[in-house]
Amino acid sequence: MGQPTSSDSKISEKNIWNPRDSTVEALPNDIVLGRGEPGVMPISHWHAQIEINYVETGATSYEMCGREFRIGPGDIALFWGGLPHRLADFEEGTRMEAIHLPLVQFFRLRLSDEIREKLMHGAALIATERAEEDRCAFARMCRYFRSDDAERKRHATEELLLRIERIALESYELVDLGTERDTALETPDQKSFDKIRQILGFIAEHFRENIDANTIADNASLHPKYLMSLFRKSTGVTLNQYVQLLRLSYAQALLLEDEGSILTVAMESGFGSLSHFNRSFRKHTGMKPTEYRLGMR
Repeated sequence: MGQPTSSDSKISEKNIWNPRDSTVEALPNDIVLGRGEPGVMPISHWHAQIEINYVETGATSYEMCGREFRIGPGDIALFWGGLPHRLADFEEGTRMEAIHLPLVQFFRLRLSDEIREKLMHGAALIATERAEEDRCAFARMCRYFRSDDAERKRHATEELLLRIERIALESYELVDLGTERDTALETPDQKSFDKIRQILGFIAEHFRENIDANTIADNASLHPKYLMSLFRKSTGVTLNQYVQLLRLSYAQALLLEDEGSILTVAMESGFGSLSHFNRSFRKHTGMKPTEYRLGMR
């Protein structure tokens, strides 16, 4: 997973994504934007946000879980960025907006359990009913997100959530990329949502430290077993998997800097040992950290 495919030789003359320009991997609680002409990703990346792509003109192809899905002109697509993925190709003249939505905002969406479950396990939700007003709406939302005005950012967040919810009321496609699902998701009530938001905030601040379920449960005033059950039923991933995802995302950001030893990257990312880091990294990406760093070059 993550290795360039044979088709890469055909698109080598296109714009190539520069991983050193990326900030999303280390900012799990922020809304991070990208815009303009996309770049082919020669290697996969991952992050702890839901990714929303609006293709204004042209078309893009993404690769995730060994399969590809296409986003055409005027399409809106959502997928969970925690799984390694890459933009594999795009048409000449493509212009797009990429919005990375923190998981805590995702929980606010009033989507069906089926859609939420499939998204968190590797499906892509694509709006197939295109709306002319999306071009102006996404331009405005992204302008607000990029401003220094907190009220404009709040307004853009609410507008974006409503637009995503409207996808489920119209025609859409769920591209199931075939990952295994061993637990059903449950929509959290307001009290549970507040706890999940508190948990996510605490983990985002302390994931590089030596924290475990007991530490997180103490902060949330919950029993560890109930905490782990609530988290898994709400997110589709275990508490340990989420903490490890943040550590791997942070390690990815450090590897992109091309500085420091692999041991330093492992320690600064919150892994207790180099062997644990290497094992976790390879399980998530299919390659060693050294191979990933070389691939990014």
